[in-house]
Amino acid sequence: MGKSVTIVGAGLVGSLLSIYLAKKGYKVNVFERRPDMRTTDISAGKSINLALSDRGWRGLEGVGIADEIKKIAIPMYGRQIHNKDGSYAYQPYGKDNQAIYSVSRADINMKLMDLAEQQANVKIHFNKRCANIDRQSLETSFEDNNTKKTEKIKSELLFGADGAFAASRLNMQLQNDRFEYNQHYIESGYKELIIPPGKNGEFLLEKNALHIWPRGSFMMIALPNPDGNFTCTLFLPFEGEKSFANLKTKEAVKKFFDEEFASAVPLMPTLLEDFMNNPVSSLVTVKCFPWVFDNKIGLIGDAAHAIVPFYGQGMNCGFEDCVVLNELITKHNDDWEKIFPEYQNLRKPDADAIADLAVGNFIEMRDKTADPKFLLQKKIEAKFSQTHPDKWIPLYSMVTYTPSIRYSKALSEGQKQQKIMDKIMAMQNIETNWDSKEVEAEILKHL
Repeated sequence: MGKSVTIVGAGLVGSLLSIYLAKKGYKVNVFERRPDMRTTDISAGKSINLALSDRGWRGLEGVGIADEIKKIAIPMYGRQIHNKDGSYAYQPYGKDNQAIYSVSRADINMKLMDLAEQQANVKIHFNKRCANIDRQSLETSFEDNNTKKTEKIKSELLFGADGAFAASRLNMQLQNDRFEYNQHYIESGYKELIIPPGKNGEFLLEKNALHIWPRGSFMMIALPNPDGNFTCTLFLPFEGEKSFANLKTKEAVKKFFDEEFASAVPLMPTLLEDFMNNPVSSLVTVKCFPWVFDNKIGLIGDAAHAIVPFYGQGMNCGFEDCVVLNELITKHNDDWEKIFPEYQNLRKPDADAIADLAVGNFIEMRDKTADPKFLLQKKIEAKFSQTHPDKWIPLYSMVTYTPSIRYSKALSEGQKQQKIMDKIMAMQNIETNWDSKEVEAEILKHL
């Protein structure tokens, strides 16, 4: 026991992983390229709020820190859909008050760093860029951003947890002959905007909901923060008729928002300044293989599997990596020759599955949440699932509220369910007799 571990990246997953390993008796050094976000503001205008769900909570509970994080999280029990005509509709996420939780990326990251540093055997080093990893000696070179000096750190295990554009992964790519790497950008980017609190600090929209303004090829969402404001994110194509390329002037932005999001405009007093000042960011899916090298080096979180944010599972998936790894450390009694291969075999299919589900959910949120036929299908599924909970768990519930079901299993079950629902939705007069015994019998027949 007491092996030395280097973790590249003190983001959400790197920080949580350091706590797990410290509790197992490992001596952990975490190296972060950026300055310490607790003392410098480094997130201006680029933070999508995150949605913590059951897989993520399980990761936090595993090291006893869920209660600390609960203090900075707001439960969202459903989607509030804002239609173009100003009407809105509410869609609960699960049943019996199931929720996902809105947390600010910066807040949860800072909290996790605090909790990591409370472990006697964790040290976080900031402003250290990973310059090189020597696979043979397991010596990692870090360049100090300020002094430009390089120091070499030797350890017995190494984890790359440095995000979608990981230097650790690039190092492995260059040293591994048949490294498979695939990155895919969607055609839309995103920009952060804000709905501030009202005069007395009150929430100007329903506090316990995720708000969506679905508009076909684009959408805006808003997630609540504890101080009464909402972090809004506009997802819009880079090019085309309605796109970031065509919103270059304040006049164009004002016209676009007045036409598309008229109900939100009065709540956004700094809209034009925010739009002009905040950057447009791109959205990438990264798939790669292998994740482990020589059973001494492993990739984890976004470094292994970056996904787009539309299922709210990026952080949850990374935290689940930590849970699985922790279980394997116990199962194999710290034998990394066994831990690493099994970690990769278990997590790779699940990461690929949630990546595909996340891209699919973009289309659902953007195009379908306002579509009456889609809403009817969801109503039929919810009803059938209530009547036959042993036979049908809706896909969203499998992914979000059922950590015992693997992502890969949820994806294959969801595909089967969709084939059945396509047949159900094609039944005659489904709009009027959706709640009938006939429809129930038809679903049972296909199962």
